[in-house]
Amino acid sequence: MSEIIITEFMDEAAVALLSARHDTLYDPSLADRQDAIPEMVAGARALIVRNRTKVGTPILEAGEKLACVGRLGVGLDNIDVEACRARSVAVYPATGANDLSVAEYVMTTAAMLMRHAYLSTKDVIDGKWPRQALAGGELAGRTLGLVGFGSIAREIAWRAHALGMTILAYDPFCPPDHEAWRLAHNVSLDNVLESSDVVSLHTPLTDQTRHLIDAANLAKMKPTAALINAARGGIVDETALAEALKAGKLAGAALDVFETEPLTAEAGEKFAGIANLVLTPHIAGVTEESNVRVSRMIAEKVLSHLEGNA
Repeated sequence: MSEIIITEFMDEAAVALLSARHDTLYDPSLADRQDAIPEMVAGARALIVRNRTKVGTPILEAGEKLACVGRLGVGLDNIDVEACRARSVAVYPATGANDLSVAEYVMTTAAMLMRHAYLSTKDVIDGKWPRQALAGGELAGRTLGLVGFGSIAREIAWRAHALGMTILAYDPFCPPDHEAWRLAHNVSLDNVLESSDVVSLHTPLTDQTRHLIDAANLAKMKPTAALINAARGGIVDETALAEALKAGKLAGAALDVFETEPLTAEAGEKFAGIANLVLTPHIAGVTEESNVRVSRMIAEKVLSHLEGNA
């Protein structure tokens, strides 16, 4: 039996680092065969996952020797942290390792949604040449609203400031005297929604944040505004968002995360035919560079724990 089980893709150099010191099973296909994982972890001391593998009672009960779980990312909603704690299983997220990737994704997407032109490929191919309709606008002089003001949102804030944007942020858990507020105006959620040209979400998925952006809160946004969710699926009421876009109540939206992941054809049907919508497959935090950083960080944390240096 392997000491370390890796169920989703990981940088090869990091896998080699683990394999050189411990018997390691690397099988990214396990995320699609999760019923097989409990048997695999029966003798394992460490489990490494991304966001698709559900680490709950079946895995934890089977993994009697399990000492730690490494998360190749930061969100922990696919890991039963309380159950891990009760069994003295340490959980290690890759805090900070993909902040830059998400920040660049949000800024790129914000520019694309404001500019409009990048969704015109088919029209240009068809000879329609829709220049006037797709003029769009600049980011400079506009307002960016951040719901949540943790490390990723702060990376976005200084980039937005460099582009000439005004930054508003809502985060009841960030102390009002925190130095991060030099980057943004500390305002209410309503103020963020009502005043921003682009709203970007950066909160974890909890009972309090599930469907935080519902029909009522979408109605508070400007009809010329755009919404970006690269945080967690479930924060946005997807049906309400689709209806708002179809009704012209928002200028555009981008979703990198979904309530159902991977997004099925059935779950995605509500988005069909919406032109001012960008959908990506939970990829905002994954670049070639961030994969190396995330993988190396988790490999080192797992090794440290297994070898008594945690």
